[in-house]
Amino acid sequence: MPLFPALGALGLVIVLGIIWRDNYEQIVHNDLNRAFGILAGLLIISSALAKYPQSAWLGLANFLPYFALFMALRCLITEPRQLRYLSWLLILPSLPIVLLGYGQLFLAWDTNPLIESIFGWQLIPLGVPTGRMSSVFIYTNFLAIYLAIAFTLTLGLWWSTWREKTTKLKAATLFSLLLLTLILFADISGLVLTSSRNAWGLAVFSFMAYALYLGWRWLVWGVTSAATAILWASFAPNLGGTQLRRVVPAFIWLRLSDQAYERPVETLRLTQWQFCWDLITERPIFGWGLRNFTPLYEAQMNLWLGHPHNLFLMFGAETGIISLLLFLAIIATIMFPVVKLCSTWSSQKSDLIVFSYLVAFIAYIFFNLTDVTVFDLRVNTIAWILLAAMSGVTNAKLSKPKIK
Repeated sequence: MPLFPALGALGLVIVLGIIWRDNYEQIVHNDLNRAFGILAGLLIISSALAKYPQSAWLGLANFLPYFALFMALRCLITEPRQLRYLSWLLILPSLPIVLLGYGQLFLAWDTNPLIESIFGWQLIPLGVPTGRMSSVFIYTNFLAIYLAIAFTLTLGLWWSTWREKTTKLKAATLFSLLLLTLILFADISGLVLTSSRNAWGLAVFSFMAYALYLGWRWLVWGVTSAATAILWASFAPNLGGTQLRRVVPAFIWLRLSDQAYERPVETLRLTQWQFCWDLITERPIFGWGLRNFTPLYEAQMNLWLGHPHNLFLMFGAETGIISLLLFLAIIATIMFPVVKLCSTWSSQKSDLIVFSYLVAFIAYIFFNLTDVTVFDLRVNTIAWILLAAMSGVTNAKLSKPKIK
């Protein structure tokens, strides 16, 4: 899907149809799926009452198909070994994507109309925005969250494969380890070149999560020390940070401290979040309608802005408090047993893969606290796949359902 969005989406639609056909009764009689059905109904009501109904009806496409996809995939994915195969499918495209990003940034690669029509994406020379890698995505932040997820899943595969190497030496295992190492370096370099502060933080978070899970306290202290030095250099120059800036690369502390750019107040996240809160207080029940933030913000601020850089504030403003609370309750209901199982499991190979999905999805949630990624087909699909996969494996472990 990351390299061939249309083909990937077509494949998922076919899979979705087959699973719904074969497991319809199981899907419709599941309490969690019924909760998604109620949420879908609330979103439809919100769209009917929207300030700009046409935009709201179009906005349903960012949610309703993914509810159906979630319901289907949690029936299909029920074993940790399936997560391992799926991880490979999700991370392998990251290597050519980063290589294309290198060509975009340093060789000013462009794509002709034929390539764009075949692949469904366009390479913009020097990136979008200029100077930041975006590769096959329309904006650098979409690439950043994809690479953050790929990096997290690759770490899980790398460590589980390393354990295979220490117990049983095979050529295939060594090849997998070398390939995963290459992908890790590619993902890290791509994350750096996106200049996304969120993604940098999530990469550190993922690394720390694995270190804590595996009991590598020395690594936790090392990463913590490095992160502290970087933050000190970025935000406390008068308290010794100036000396650290001689060690920490300038593009890192300039980006983290936001000294690399000058921003109008209308583009600041705090301004956008306050506007969302005002919208929530004015229409708390059903909100203003999906995708209505943009025209409302433009009318007041005289500035076009695609989203308010917080998924949950946007969801509350556009669909209302009831929908937001139900959405959060559904996510919490899915995540709680996964967290509980990961906390009781030992860090064996299969358990580590499940843990990698948990960390990847938490990273996705964190990213959406300061951004919104549901508007990108590929990133949105991957996030729902992660959630469905965790739910399916956890549900199978707890209830052992019969799957056709």
